Amino acid sequence: MKYLLGVDIGTTGTKTILVDTYGIEIASSSVEYPLLQPQNGWAEQMPLDWWNATVKTCKDVFFKSGVDPHDVAGIGLTGQMHGLVMLDEFGEVLRDSIIWCDQRTGKECEQINDAVGSERLLEITANPAITGFTASKILWVRNNEPHIYAKCRKILLPKDYVRYKLTGEFATDVSDASGTQLLDIKHRSWSEEVLEKLDIDIKLLPRIYESYEITGKVTHDAAELTGLAEGTIVVGGAGDNAAAAVGTGVVFDNKAFTTIGTSGVVFAHTSQMKIDPRGRVHTFCSAVPGEWHVMGVTQAAGLSLQWFKNNFCGDEVRQAIELSVDPYELMDSEADRIPIGANKLIYLPYLMGERTPYLDPDCRGVFFGLSASHRRPDLIRAVMEGVAFSLYDSISIFKEMGINFPEMLVGGGGGTSKVWRSMLADVFDSKIKTLNSSESPAFGSAILASVGTGVYSSLPEACSVLVNENRSIEPNHAHHEEYMKSYEVYKHLYGHLSTEFKALAAL
Repeated sequence: MKYLLGVDIGTTGTKTILVDTYGIEIASSSVEYPLLQPQNGWAEQMPLDWWNATVKTCKDVFFKSGVDPHDVAGIGLTGQMHGLVMLDEFGEVLRDSIIWCDQRTGKECEQINDAVGSERLLEITANPAITGFTASKILWVRNNEPHIYAKCRKILLPKDYVRYKLTGEFATDVSDASGTQLLDIKHRSWSEEVLEKLDIDIKLLPRIYESYEITGKVTHDAAELTGLAEGTIVVGGAGDNAAAAVGTGVVFDNKAFTTIGTSGVVFAHTSQMKIDPRGRVHTFCSAVPGEWHVMGVTQAAGLSLQWFKNNFCGDEVRQAIELSVDPYELMDSEADRIPIGANKLIYLPYLMGERTPYLDPDCRGVFFGLSASHRRPDLIRAVMEGVAFSLYDSISIFKEMGINFPEMLVGGGGGTSKVWRSMLADVFDSKIKTLNSSESPAFGSAILASVGTGVYSSLPEACSVLVNENRSIEPNHAHHEEYMKSYEVYKHLYGHLSTEFKALAAL
């Protein structure tokens, strides 16, 4: 029996799963690590935390499963996109990684637009200059920490730093590279024009591969640390959302998924490259060779509920410990008792600025309509509804672009909530389906390894065998109409507050 390993270097932690060639999960392990916020709107992590978590989770899955590491056919890597990892000439990390949700680079985005031209940038990279992307982070370090930039010899993305530690190779894949703002999305290669205009040396960047291609093999030193077998194949892998698409079988036209992790994503596959002329959603290279995907992003989706739990749900956390249950289960039950509309309370999930549809690093979270009659369950419900409304914004834009889908697959930690799934079905007015694996990015990266190692001949073939749909929820059209009453208020709030957000940021 052969096995496949999928490693997901996420924002809250790293998850590693071991599956067999039929897609059955044999063992899994996860390790959490901190998010550093040196200033308001900043977000950083230590790359060595990712590597140490990878080492531990790999050891754990072999210990739990008893599988011989030599029976692992290959490894797929996935993880948070856009993070900046800078290495010196010895391959050592020069500074903490500025990660995807960091919002400090507004001036650098203006610098990119001035250098490349906003229209030309959209033509090449399929996206406007965005604070979350890697290019603006590179410029920020050059502008503010020139001594660090001068020492930099290689720039990597988070999962690709783990690849380097595993294989000694500097490599990335087309889907993750799409989020750097340095890739020619149509031609799936680094854009010499953008790099020249931004004065970034192409030698700093890793080699680009398709997601299923072999990028290296596990070294002796990495094998000693992780328990992996020396020489195990490591494929290109994919950014977390592209890998999740593979893990959910969204590798064909008219297929889409929503995931609620730290961030929230609505993702649709397309065989034709389509770009929103207003840049409200992203167009990236798909993990499927020669194809693309479109996605909208809510910066603080699951993060909103986690933030609320950590700061205001001490009672639920203590009760959960006593009952040996997840505190989110108790929060779910409380939210389920509150009517649609959260008793006229609306939440804007802009804790970390926003990407879709506003591209505004300065907007911040809001409870609108708060009164003395509201209690904690109302706020929990409002947070969940606000995230659902934000995700619905993306679906509305997709429809404008002519991208439609008859149903929606749902994953991520938030997707395990029956209340949230039902809410999404009603807000989207669409059938919602779940899958046999709750860890779709890690599972998707394992599927990529199955193709790269020849277990399956193509991604469509692998997905047709390995991805199995599970439960489904039908929408309640009457509930949809009720949600739309709150959504009509929700979608106008940003416009009324955008000036005040800027004033607040300037204080």
